Amino acid sequence: MEFKENIINKMRKIGIELTDEQVKKFYEYEKELLEWNEKINLTNIVEENEIILKHFVDSATIVKHIENGKKIADIGTGAGFPGIPLKIIKNDIEVFLIDSLNKRIIFLENIIKNLGLNNTKAIHARVEEIGHDEKFRQQFDIVTSRAVAKLNVLAEYMLPLTKVGGSCICLKGPNIEEEIEESKNALNKLGGKIEKIENLKLPDSDYERNLVFIKCIRKVENKYPRKAGTPTSLPL
Repeated sequence: MEFKENIINKMRKIGIELTDEQVKKFYEYEKELLEWNEKINLTNIVEENEIILKHFVDSATIVKHIENGKKIADIGTGAGFPGIPLKIIKNDIEVFLIDSLNKRIIFLENIIKNLGLNNTKAIHARVEEIGHDEKFRQQFDIVTSRAVAKLNVLAEYMLPLTKVGGSCICLKGPNIEEEIEESKNALNKLGGKIEKIENLKLPDSDYERNLVFIKCIRKVENKYPRKAGTPTSLPL
């Protein structure tokens, strides 16, 4: 199946109708991803159908939860997931792609330029540090993450960037009951509350996703996030 037909059909099955211009941008994104992947490690997924499903469509599952004009931070974005697919589909959002590896940032800046994505910035930083920068601390309507860490660690990464009243959206795999349980202490300390969990399967596959929505209900104490490495080695 050719790229255009494949991505249009799969996106349609999650309620998204792509324009020809959006299809063109996704195709260019895939092409660049594969070219750069030969030089730097961006993804283990290199087959076209898998890229469409497990990167593009997977990222797009949260589109319906993002309102127009919102300011988004995508932490540990890697090759730009879910941030860049969200921006391709919803052009009027502002997206900050945050990653600690400079090689990935160079790739992302190239993608932003080549796809003509306005109001999109790639930021080279550790999330534990950027969480204390007043330009970013509790400044985002929505903070996203995909395949970054367990929920008790993610909470300490994400909530310090999230506005009071804003939300974190964590794209997680199956079997997250234990993670949910382990995250309760961290959420209590950081002022977060799980609003809902949405379970779904990606179209034409058995690939299961859980979307975990965490609301920021109060200001995060200044001592969080702790210094780099601590949230992972000593989770709350």
